Amino acid sequence: MEGPTPGGRGHAEKPVSAAARPNLSSLGAVFILLKSALGAGLLNFPWAFHKAGGVAPALLVELVSLVFLISGLVILGYAASVSGQATYQGVVGGLCGPAIGKLCEACFIINLLMISVAFLRVIGDQLDKLCDFLLPGAPPAPPPWYTDQRFTLTLLSLLLILPLSAPREIGFQKYTSILGTLAACYLALVVVAQYYLGPPGLAPEPLPAVSPASWTSVFSVFPTICFGFQCHEAAVSIYCSMRNQSLWHWALVSVLSLLACCLVYSLTGLYGFLTFGTEVSADILMSYPGSDGVIIVARVLFAVSIVTVYPIVLFLGSSFFIFIFPGLCLICAISVEPVGPQVRCCLEAWGVVSVLVGTFIFGQSTVAAVLELL
Repeated sequence: MEGPTPGGRGHAEKPVSAAARPNLSSLGAVFILLKSALGAGLLNFPWAFHKAGGVAPALLVELVSLVFLISGLVILGYAASVSGQATYQGVVGGLCGPAIGKLCEACFIINLLMISVAFLRVIGDQLDKLCDFLLPGAPPAPPPWYTDQRFTLTLLSLLLILPLSAPREIGFQKYTSILGTLAACYLALVVVAQYYLGPPGLAPEPLPAVSPASWTSVFSVFPTICFGFQCHEAAVSIYCSMRNQSLWHWALVSVLSLLACCLVYSLTGLYGFLTFGTEVSADILMSYPGSDGVIIVARVLFAVSIVTVYPIVLFLGSSFFIFIFPGLCLICAISVEPVGPQVRCCLEAWGVVSVLVGTFIFGQSTVAAVLELL
């Protein structure tokens, strides 16, 4: 299925500035999409394997999630071709109406703020561990002023994040995405290697849980896993920047990106869980000794990996972006497309299912967050 033809019913003209000169290669699109997903969620996957009750339940949740995650990306590419818009917000507003469009814009601002804070927190934790290793001292002594997170994170934002976020074309991010992807892969390889090498100072291997405590615990990891694969905010901009905007080609890019991401996440989650079992930390790097040189390099490279995600996120200024908005876009896009009644019925049903699943995950994660606060 190709992009819209001029004059087709319900098709708007694409903005000239965003879509007149699409020059992003397929490989570049794969790396940007892959790096958009390979973020801070990588640290949480071993904990998610423990929370789900073992390897088999966690992998099952991951595979089920992939079906919706990949379909959401394909739907967004299809919706972009139907609406003629070049941004996520524009697609939602163009297909679902101005009210839903305003809701999407508000969610984007909140999501951008939350992601920015979360990523800085992750980077700050790794920098603190690095400073503790490089500047050992007696506990009562106050740390030097230049190790304070308020200074280090401000300096990092001004010297690295801001310059990398300056280019106006998302295609530029393919270069930093390659670097960030390699850094994330290094962390996965370190987790695998540490399981087999068992370096001195590592906690003894506990017996992993072999079955989930309840189905509630299995469902509770859906938000964690979906957050790990979240790259849908960037999907429309990536699709509209590609030279080849065939929908089948975009589907292939989406599948390859998320399968590669799934491999990295699964290796990290599996071997991190097998190494620490029920004692695994929510941040897998915090479970390892702080003096291990290999882990220190992993901390530095993972901070680099997170930094390379920022330009992709900031270029666009969470179950909503993966499930709810894509489902609504599919329902609205089908209403203006000349397709057969059986195809229309199937696609509309899938759109409804996507919205309902997104609503369930949003509600479940909200309730879990409230219970933790109580």
